[in-house]
Amino acid sequence: MRAGTTQRHLSFIESGRSTPGRSMIIRLAESLEVPIRERNELLLQAGFAPVYPQTRLDDPQLEPIRTALEQILHGHLPYPAVVVDRHGDLVSANAAFHALTAGVAPHLLVPPVSVPRVLLHPQGLAPRIVNLDEWAWHIIDRIQAESVRNPDDQLQRLASELTDLAPPRPRESPHHLGFAVPLRLRAHGPADGRELTLITTLTHFGTAIDVTIAELRLEAFLPADQATSAMLAELLKP
Repeated sequence: MRAGTTQRHLSFIESGRSTPGRSMIIRLAESLEVPIRERNELLLQAGFAPVYPQTRLDDPQLEPIRTALEQILHGHLPYPAVVVDRHGDLVSANAAFHALTAGVAPHLLVPPVSVPRVLLHPQGLAPRIVNLDEWAWHIIDRIQAESVRNPDDQLQRLASELTDLAPPRPRESPHHLGFAVPLRLRAHGPADGRELTLITTLTHFGTAIDVTIAELRLEAFLPADQATSAMLAELLKP
């Protein structure tokens, strides 16, 4: 129904009695919410040319997108925010995120910077995360779910690496429901030792037709209380 076709026609396609045209492949992929990278692969397998371009992020024609993203990151201050690619590698970050990661081992900040690795590595933020047992598995479960939706060797390797770094999964999680896991982080710098409580939002481009743009994610950290808000502002002071 979502694809605007009939069960009979779909059955013919599945059984090989009917060959789908390009528009039908796109409609079915859209209905199944298949990522556009995989839609290109479906088209290739069916003998059609890919229809979704994949432009390098530093290409001049993407300058308006890059500018808009930088404005969003800057506008989120004094709260941390990052833009990452489909593997969780850092594309851009605002000053608040850099303040939050102060004290992280330099080798973890050499490009390409894996944001999940920075969060969970013992030389990263892990020693400062108060609820590491909950937060680590929140991150790992999200990566594994993404790897199931979009099979990718790099994501699977990252999930395996982080699983080895994580503490045992908690049997009970009384402080949250489902995936509602706040990040409880001891601050570094001017607010050294005090606890920040952060919640996260994850945003993606819902109408992008370029593979590169469609795979970008904006992850923003928001203060869960007034004390955290004040500390984040303090961390940005010269």
